[in-house]
This record gives sequence, structure tokens and C-alpha cells, in this order.
Amino acid sequence: MSSKLIGVGVGPGDPELVTVKGVNALRAAEVVVVPIMDTGERGRAEATVLHYVPAEKVLRIVFALNERTDRARREAAWDAAGARVAELLERHTTVAFATIGDPNVYSTFTYLAHTIGALVPGTEIETVPGITAMQDLAARSGAVLTEGTEPLTLVPVTAGAAVLKDALSGPGTVVAYKFGRQAHEVARALRETGRIDDAVWGSALGLEGESIRPAADLGGEPLPYLSTLIAPARRDGGRGGKL
Repeated sequence: MSSKLIGVGVGPGDPELVTVKGVNALRAAEVVVVPIMDTGERGRAEATVLHYVPAEKVLRIVFALNERTDRARREAAWDAAGARVAELLERHTTVAFATIGDPNVYSTFTYLAHTIGALVPGTEIETVPGITAMQDLAARSGAVLTEGTEPLTLVPVTAGAAVLKDALSGPGTVVAYKFGRQAHEVARALRETGRIDDAVWGSALGLEGESIRPAADLGGEPLPYLSTLIAPARRDGGRGGKL
């Protein structure tokens, strides 16, 4: 009998933002894997999952190392994590993998799915969508993501601040993920493109320590890694062709 691996999006941190389908998938799985850093602290995915399933059903597996230079060490850690999940799928019919946000948006799950496809051929792969950080920040800050025919561009600032600046120079709303370590460069890009006045950023959304601030307040100090930025489209206030 073939096994099933389900990537479940559990939202940006607020346990109330997990969908009913997501909760049902977590509860139906025999094992729920949560990714953790090698530092061992409880991550957002784990904290959210524990609101809905008992701790004895949750398996913590290191999927990331708290360092950026030793690629070989990171690859070895990833291979070990993938092999551990493959072992689970040999013994269980359904394994869920909980990921913050959505499993198809900059998620570790997509890499895991490729790994499992090679290690355990025939495994059924499914995903359950989750609320993204940009949706949560838009709701909490009042920033409208898109109107009418406006495009929406999502940029991981881990790709470099220059990529963000190119997006800001174009039309529509721009959302930046994982920009905390480059907050100074992000602020500069916003100012140089004239997009800073309406922009907003947030971190720890829905959690203790939540911060939602105007981008104009960005200084030189680094912010939490998982900070999110919304730079709304330039709008004239009229409805125009939006309806």
C-alpha cells in the first residue's frame, strides 16, 4: 500500500489562521513532522501544530543549520532529514509535514517532496494551502495588496536588495520576504524608488512581540529574519478601470 506525504501550511504563526482542512490533515496523519533549526528551539510551525495535535504525535527533525558558510554541512543535514522522513513513510501510511505559510510558497516542503520522490518512489504527495505572511500583514496593517489590474510581485530579499529595487521600480504592489538582515538596504531601495511613504513592515505576526511599523521608521539595525514588507502600488485614489 503506497504512503502519502502531505505538506500542510499552518500560516504565519497565529494558530487561529490554520484552515479547517489543515487542522483535519494534521489530526488525520499518523505522524506530524515539524522542521527545526539545529539550535533546537521551538519554531513557529511546531508551536502552531501543538495547538491541534498531541505532542507525542509530533516529530522534530533538523532541516536547517544556523550557519551560512559550510554548504557541505548543510547538504549533509538535509540528506539526513530527508532519509528520516523516508523511513517514516516506509512505516506509516500518512505523514504530514507542517510548514509556516503555504507549502508552495518558498517552503522547505517543495525540496522535501523532490527528495522523497527519489527515495520512496510511488509516494503520493499532497499539499494543503495556508495563509501567507503577506496576507496576514495586509489584514493587520490595512494595506491593500492588489486592486483592479495591478500586478503583485513577491521577492525574497535573500536574493539580494538589487532584485527588490528592480521590482520596486516597476508597477503594482511589491512584497518582500526575509528582509530582516538587510533592512538598511531595503530602506534605501524604498527611498530611491519613491516607495517608502506607503510601505509597511511586520514581524512575529499574531505572536507575542508582534511588530507592525511604517517602513519610513526603518533604521540601520537588523530586524528578525522572517520580517515581511508590503509596498503598495501607487494609486491616485480613484476607481478608474478597477471595477
